[in-house]
Amino acid sequence: MDASFWADKRPAGIPNDIDLTQYSSIIDVFDQACVKHAKLAAFSNMGVTLTYADLDRLSAAFASYLQQHTDLEPGDRIAVQMPNVLQFPIAVFGAIRAGLVVVNTNPLYTAREMRHQFQDSGAKALIYMNMFGHLVQEVLPDTEIKYLFEARMGDMLPGLKGMLVNAAVKHVKKLVPDYSLPQAVPFKAALKRSNGQRPSGVTRTLDDVAVLQYTGGTTGVAKGAMLTHGNLVANMLQVYANMQQLDSNGQKINGEPGEVIIAPLPLYHIFAFTVNCMCMMIAGHHNVLITNPRDIPGFVAELKKWQFSSIVGLNTLFVALMDHPEFEKLDFSRLKSTGSGGTALVKATAERWQKKTGCVIGEGYGLTECSPVVTSSPGDGLARLGSVGLPAPGTALKVIDENGNELPIGERGELCVKGPQVMKGYWNRPEATAEVLDADGWFRTGDVAIIDEDGFVSIVDRIKDLIIVSGFNVYPNEIEDVVAAHPKVANAAAIGVEDEKSGEAVKLFVVPSDKSLTVDELKAYCRANFTGYKVPKHYEIRESLPMSAVGKILRRELRDQ
Repeated sequence: MDASFWADKRPAGIPNDIDLTQYSSIIDVFDQACVKHAKLAAFSNMGVTLTYADLDRLSAAFASYLQQHTDLEPGDRIAVQMPNVLQFPIAVFGAIRAGLVVVNTNPLYTAREMRHQFQDSGAKALIYMNMFGHLVQEVLPDTEIKYLFEARMGDMLPGLKGMLVNAAVKHVKKLVPDYSLPQAVPFKAALKRSNGQRPSGVTRTLDDVAVLQYTGGTTGVAKGAMLTHGNLVANMLQVYANMQQLDSNGQKINGEPGEVIIAPLPLYHIFAFTVNCMCMMIAGHHNVLITNPRDIPGFVAELKKWQFSSIVGLNTLFVALMDHPEFEKLDFSRLKSTGSGGTALVKATAERWQKKTGCVIGEGYGLTECSPVVTSSPGDGLARLGSVGLPAPGTALKVIDENGNELPIGERGELCVKGPQVMKGYWNRPEATAEVLDADGWFRTGDVAIIDEDGFVSIVDRIKDLIIVSGFNVYPNEIEDVVAAHPKVANAAAIGVEDEKSGEAVKLFVVPSDKSLTVDELKAYCRANFTGYKVPKHYEIRESLPMSAVGKILRRELRDQ
């Protein structure tokens, strides 16, 4: 369906298309934003606030260090492996200003997961938090990484306070296992050495790759989605365009520069990366970074400090916040928008949130391969529960049958996306790219959707056997491949089952090759090889698994049992 189908279906104020010619690259967006919003707050974390001018200065220092003290060249990959701390945007924008390609890496990855991502991307540099140094030491010999930059939790805090935080993290909380990486340059030292210097100009076009964002797939191997400067600039402009919606009085719902946005979702995840780290540049918004959103008492205590305009989260996060006794004491007078994504929003949660805050939760839909925003719900009471909203400006959608034929309005089929935010392809995987991206630029999502007469989209099923745990994608094949490597395992299958806390949880079925295999052994093995959200919650050892005639495990049968 052509993008023009939605031309008369968007609320007032939202354009039907975007102008990509106004920026030449992410660097261009950044430079203009830092001049325009220089005095405004950009990021806050742990009691420290950086203005756009501060962000400009510090990222310039890091970019200068990369250019002057390494032999890294434009196009080389640099992995960034940190939680939501101020060092993250400094590192990312510094790397991009130096012309490098950012490889976003989950800091909770196991050694196996890190090794694959670093090897596959060919990363030549890594910025990591010292809490994960022991894993870096383990995988480093198996990678091409030449330069290490070590950040510490208290780096951006003033003098004594920073030292005390770093000491507490290491010696009191015991969060820094022993390791030895003498070649690592302290991130703070790199900034200090190049402070006040401006990086040399680097030419990057909209077609150049800016980020490798890793996602799983049907093969179980994590693939790097090549997101170009154009893809990310487009999605920034698309998200910003949706912010232009007018209310019944003709006023912008999301206001002007300076709005306070709460950012609990990890910046290394593509959604928060685009919305909280990238789009805010155009909007001039102030993002409050939540380092550990699982610490609900700490999260609520932080929320008490701000009159916030917007928050984006997951169903489970909203529930946890509302269950805290201090939540109702928060100031919601400025709250204009609440966004939900990553996993399905439960109706009861949405109704409870609206009652407590006075704000409707709007659902959206996106994929790593689409930078990621594809659709979002309109504000001002126009959101529809159960729908993920309308496509972003300049985005075409269609649903197809199993033969690739487009289906009419109201029928369910595989959702396909076409727009400037769709990735260039998978890094070094032309065959995998061809499976999902056709010659006309249509991306097959693997999700089953319905588009109604008003243009609203509903996601109703998944073609893939994807499991979504607290908003994170878990691919059964990855789980099965790793578990099958256990010396006592003959076969394995993983499915998603409903879970009250995380939406879904992984259930693992195993056929042992050695009858001495125990569930406790499997649990220990999984904890050693998977980051937390991938670790199966349920285990079942059985004599056989349902198979097709060609030996393919029938997961649907396992789900139906």
